[in-house]
Amino acid sequence: MTEVSSLTGRLLVATPALADPNFDRAVVLLLDHDEEGSLGVVLNRPTPVDVGDILEGWADLAGEPGVVFQGGPVSLDSALGVAVVPGGTGGGAAPLGWRRVYGAIGLVDLEAPPELLAAALGSLRIFAGYAGWGPGQLEDELLEGAWYVVESEPGDISYPVPERLWREVLRRQRGELAMVATYPDDPSLN
Repeated sequence: MTEVSSLTGRLLVATPALADPNFDRAVVLLLDHDEEGSLGVVLNRPTPVDVGDILEGWADLAGEPGVVFQGGPVSLDSALGVAVVPGGTGGGAAPLGWRRVYGAIGLVDLEAPPELLAAALGSLRIFAGYAGWGPGQLEDELLEGAWYVVESEPGDISYPVPERLWREVLRRQRGELAMVATYPDDPSLN
């Protein structure tokens, strides 16, 4: 078995060639990546469902837009909270109810009282479902050219206009990758 270099905390940005409609122009934050597989959430798929409709106590802490995001096609009936805790990269103790994933980004225990985290959170997004890959599956997709792998920034989680995140993430890259941001939605119309 080949050794898997962890991509935890990085972004998968769908290439224009990716044919799966679940991931068309998707930006996925990888929350876990190792030899057992990968798990992430799609950052740019808002739903029309308000956070308060399903997790009332967390509604005031969720960033704008205050809706649930479709984190991926797997387990749509489950919720994940992803939050940035400013200063969360330091060596101090993590706030109760938050588990560091990468840098200042971590998972929120949605069963915990929201008041425990209210003062510590910089931003919070709630996701229904997640994106998952079995052992070696993501690596195969990377070899096929389905994804660009880029560094994440804490602001990606709470980007205020999620529909523009794909282009914004690509625009901030260096070289030819930045040009992909100009790729038309429907190239057949060119």
